[in-house]
Amino acid sequence: MSITLICITVCSIFRHTATIALATFAVPENITTNASMTLWVLPLTCSIAVIYKTLKLPEIKLVVFVKETAMLFGSIIVFLAVSALVVLVAAYLFV
Repeated sequence: MSITLICITVCSIFRHTATIALATFAVPENITTNASMTLWVLPLTCSIAVIYKTLKLPEIKLVVFVKETAMLFGSIIVFLAVSALVVLVAAYLFV
């Protein structure tokens, strides 16, 4: 194969992939207001905890990293649950 043919093939694959990636932004995800949609907070919280601990730990060792990430994940989930409970109680009391 010539280098030109390789470049054309790579460019066409990239163009197709970029088109698909941009098309996903044109059709947004349908987000409903049922209780099962609140489960999407779990992978989001896990991602936040992993990225935060990856950036903040000076040296990443597996046991320490998993322990610290699990503690941060749990504390974020507990904070979110307590916050939701406070908002729920306030809504019932004042509305």
